[in-house]
Amino acid sequence: MSMFSIGLSGLNAAQNALNTTSNNISNVYTPGYNRELTILGQQGATAGGVQVNDIQRQFSQFVASQLNAATSSSSALATYENQISQIDNLLADREAGLAPLMQNFFSSLEDLAGAPSDPAARQGVLGTANTLAAQFRAFDGYLQDMQQGINGQISDEVTQINNMTEQMATLNREIALARARSGEAPNSLLNQRDQLVHELSERMDIRLNIQDGKSYNISLPNGQPLVAGTNHYRLEAMDAPNDPQRTVLGYKDSGGNLVSMPEDTIKGGTLGGLMTFRAETLDKTQNQIGQLAVSLVSGFNEQHRLGQDLNSEQGGDFFSIGQPQAYSHTRNTGVAEVIDTSFDAANIDQLRATDYTVRFQDGEPQVTRKDNGQTLPADAVSWDDNVLSFGGITLEFSGPPANGDRFEVQPVRRATANMESQIIDLDKIAAGSFVASSGNLAVSGLRAEAGAFANAPLHDFTLSTTGGATTVTSPTDPALFTVNGEPYDDTVSIVAGDRINLDGIEFVVGEVPADGEEATFSLTVSASGTGDNRNALALQNLQSEALVAGRSSLSQAYGGMVSDVGNQTNIVKVNLEARQGLTAQLKAVQQSESGVNLDEEAANLIRYQQFYSANARVIDTASTVFDTILGLRN
Repeated sequence: MSMFSIGLSGLNAAQNALNTTSNNISNVYTPGYNRELTILGQQGATAGGVQVNDIQRQFSQFVASQLNAATSSSSALATYENQISQIDNLLADREAGLAPLMQNFFSSLEDLAGAPSDPAARQGVLGTANTLAAQFRAFDGYLQDMQQGINGQISDEVTQINNMTEQMATLNREIALARARSGEAPNSLLNQRDQLVHELSERMDIRLNIQDGKSYNISLPNGQPLVAGTNHYRLEAMDAPNDPQRTVLGYKDSGGNLVSMPEDTIKGGTLGGLMTFRAETLDKTQNQIGQLAVSLVSGFNEQHRLGQDLNSEQGGDFFSIGQPQAYSHTRNTGVAEVIDTSFDAANIDQLRATDYTVRFQDGEPQVTRKDNGQTLPADAVSWDDNVLSFGGITLEFSGPPANGDRFEVQPVRRATANMESQIIDLDKIAAGSFVASSGNLAVSGLRAEAGAFANAPLHDFTLSTTGGATTVTSPTDPALFTVNGEPYDDTVSIVAGDRINLDGIEFVVGEVPADGEEATFSLTVSASGTGDNRNALALQNLQSEALVAGRSSLSQAYGGMVSDVGNQTNIVKVNLEARQGLTAQLKAVQQSESGVNLDEEAANLIRYQQFYSANARVIDTASTVFDTILGLRN
């Protein structure tokens, strides 16, 4: 090969190297750009000269996969932390939180007990009650707005993900066509595809499978495909089949039917962070707030009905509260629906801050807690005449559900939305005592229904035990009382724990009399005056009673909730910091491998410029030599 050809090959190689360096410098701030290198090689086996073997993209699939996984986790935790911090700030606010408002409410009851007929004290109770109820409603509204916001964000994320998977399938096709034309894919298309994988990882946890080292296949962790070669499969944002208020992910099966995916399918990315936050924290907080409100309202109303107002009438319900919610699963085969829901006041201590799934199998209900996945024991569930009772609530069905039918039950999720003070008239506050009791029968759980003592102002309840069997000897008319909600059957012995309702006054038998003995419990309308503060004192004492789940006071339950959210917030922040540190390290490794270093590229410019100049000098020298040789002939 002549010097001209050798020099020309060098000029071409230098030009390619300069172009590559210029391209690197131009794309230094382009997201997803991978630095390129010009790979040179000797031209031919024996002839001189240089050739460009490849414009090589500096990309490590191993490092990229690690970075994408770390980015997915960081994105999920950052989304989770942003959401949970809002709840943490809301609950822990010393002024806007519920703790100071509950304290103010019970302080006003203390003032009422000190002056039960004072209009100012009574107005103070109504004022603090209205403020407390309004704040409960505000909390519910704020948390429900977060639920709706998450629904909207999930829909937006799904739209973006579908756009990306469609682009991915298009790039797979374009890269395959480019390989077919030239044998190599353009680096720019490869960069775009890898950048799409990275952006997808920011939105959700994905699995990448490279088919034959060329085509990218994307799927969810459960195997559901999103991209398969040149085909893409869309996700759908849909209403949950068990809860129309909840947006979940779905896909269309081979039959074209929209099928929902379990919420825990998506873990990473913004989408996974939203769904994990909703399942772990938002749902739980809404249920805890609801449980607190229902426990307060139920306990306060029960005690208020045991009181007497300034008109010498029995106290009514002081607060109103929302009722449990129940939804039929969209795939139920039966026609039975839940037509009525209510709280079981006698078993309100069984109320828990969780949702339930009720599934009917062979005509019997199976009730499963959604917070821990445990099925309630058979003796904790009552199913009779299309009425289901468990966990402090009662559901009435329109008929027997079909085998396999499922229902989503949310006892306290939205109960707080309808919490209001029912009393406007100051005289209706029942500060005095309405029920007076005496006798030697051990009882507990005394409560009064609305309209108690409708048949008579005085009742004696007497139990006698003969031959080991305990029976009711007074009143003699079984129509005046019930045992465990059923008409009295004198062939069935009364035992400790039985719940008696006598003319609207309910109590639980603590201990039956010994054989050959009897015990009496007398109930009467209490003599009360304007200065009677006995029920006001009892209402005030509710703040220290175990109203919540039968084991925690109101302040303890709220404090536990605040502590729980605070601890979870701290855990998420610590995990986020650790994950962000790992992501930053992997980003540095990736940049050292694939990133553009301006100092290095500037040095390359000078190097390749000298390379170009030297080859130009070779051609110039060859021309001089050629001219000299031609001159010798003359």
